[in-house]
Amino acid sequence: MKLLIVAPCLLSPFYVYRGPKAKEYETAKLLRELIGELGDEWQVLAYPCPEYALIGWPRAPASREVFERLGMRERAKVIADFIGRVLTEEKPEKVIFVGVKGSPTCGVFHTSSSDPESYPYPAMGEFFYLSKEERLKRSKELVGEQGFKLVTMPGILFEILMARFPEATYIEFDKDNIEESLKRLEKHLKP
Repeated sequence: MKLLIVAPCLLSPFYVYRGPKAKEYETAKLLRELIGELGDEWQVLAYPCPEYALIGWPRAPASREVFERLGMRERAKVIADFIGRVLTEEKPEKVIFVGVKGSPTCGVFHTSSSDPESYPYPAMGEFFYLSKEERLKRSKELVGEQGFKLVTMPGILFEILMARFPEATYIEFDKDNIEESLKRLEKHLKP
């Protein structure tokens, strides 16, 4: 058996902090089509969304540093333990992890960064009461106000996963470049 371990928001766009936009719907559709073409030797694991598990949905955009302050490392360790248990019990011959470029938790090689001292933490709770349109608008404002930067380092969960499972293959999915991301993944799935 081969195991494809996928960030849940790539398969179901409704986990995205602010709610799905067109690129999330397109990513999910095309990724599910690709998975549907895989043979019986592949299984798929979509682990629990760490950000949903910690804060719920919808939630304000936040950087890796903000999630660290909110206790994400402990939540991520629990999810990594779950994945580790699956790997130990199932003993797959090949393991591919797919994360999300820029994600504070599931970024593979790139994550978001900002100053956690200036973050408006009450915004996390406020998002629950906003409509989708209001969330999309407020998300853009927060990202701009907080000066989020894309930095070269893994998100919190993927930092833990790469340390625990260094022999696995890690692929970063860029929802702003869906076609290229799908090609990169397909190369590993169908060599």
